[in-house]
Amino acid sequence: MHVEILTMESILLSTEAKSVVVPGQGGKFEMLNNHAPIISILEKGHIKVVDNNNEEKLIEINGGSIEMSHNKITILAQES
Repeated sequence: MHVEILTMESILLSTEAKSVVVPGQGGKFEMLNNHAPIISILEKGHIKVVDNNNEEKLIEINGGSIEMSHNKITILAQES
């Protein structure tokens, strides 16, 4: 699945990934390939992205929103 993490100023990450864990309002949740469509608000915390090479990337955010549909995740983040 394709993941893009964006701010108003820049693209923080644009990659193919196996999994993405985000800090949702009700707690952390993970999305894998073929996850059901979702739109959610994100809390302060970190986003963990595991790419197709099993490399883990952590990105700190102060909140934001996420949308996943058709194996594409778009995160609009407020940087910390």
